Amino acid sequence: MRNNRRPPPFPSTEEPVRLQKLLAEAGLGSRREIDAWIAEGRVRVNGDLAKLGDRATSSDRIRVDGRDVRLQRKRDSLQQVIAYHKPEGELVTRRDPEERPTVFKRLPRPKDGRWIAVGRLDINTSGLILFTTDGELANRLMHPSSEIEREYAVRILGEVSPETLTRLAEGIELEDGPAKLDSVVERGGSGANRWFHVVLREGRNREVRRLWEAAGCTVSRLIRVRYGNIELGRRLFPGNWRPLTDEERSVLMAQAGMSAPQPVGRKPVVRSWNPRGEGHSAPGRGPKLGGPGRRR
Repeated sequence: MRNNRRPPPFPSTEEPVRLQKLLAEAGLGSRREIDAWIAEGRVRVNGDLAKLGDRATSSDRIRVDGRDVRLQRKRDSLQQVIAYHKPEGELVTRRDPEERPTVFKRLPRPKDGRWIAVGRLDINTSGLILFTTDGELANRLMHPSSEIEREYAVRILGEVSPETLTRLAEGIELEDGPAKLDSVVERGGSGANRWFHVVLREGRNREVRRLWEAAGCTVSRLIRVRYGNIELGRRLFPGNWRPLTDEERSVLMAQAGMSAPQPVGRKPVVRSWNPRGEGHSAPGRGPKLGGPGRRR
């Protein structure tokens, strides 16, 4: 009779690391996501239910939701990072019970692992969002200690007084603690709308909207135009993605406290989406963001 039981893992000389770090480096998700999986009882190590704080090696038998996971630590390989222009109306989630559009349906299939969103944008916010297959990179880019700048173009309905701008810069108490904008620059406008470019170094849920609303202002449009050194630019149309250049990726990883020695010189290629998930170049001009707020 055939024995279907798998033998126990061989002893490993590899230094154990925290489970969430190991799984993040394998591209399964960000550390925050994996912490939640462990707390929900979705992860097992060598048959035992995992606990927060557990350590493991790549030779351990790890299962998530009852499925074995392949652990391929790729610290020395090329991290995949892409920039995506999220349109309004899309959700940053893999599955939506109401079957609304999600960003992951537009992304290409990664060579290894799966895409991890670097932060989120709410359904009514458009603009730049980064995706990577490297969970450690995603975690560092999102962690408050990195203090990586996020820049947004904000359209406000009505006039904004100098006193309001001062309050936004000095700080306003929100329900989850004080918050402020690191810079606020007016960019003109037309009719009843005024455009501003704002920068902050936190990634709390809907923080930019909540700050303006707490100051008594109405946000009629919100677009993320920069994350760290990566800019949305004019050539990336809504619903399109592009890989980062080697230089962009190296600078971004340096901002996250990671090194990425790689060859440079590749030019960015703007990709557009089709139902099979295959990209093709999309020449031409992209939307003009900020400034007078003109819509095309």
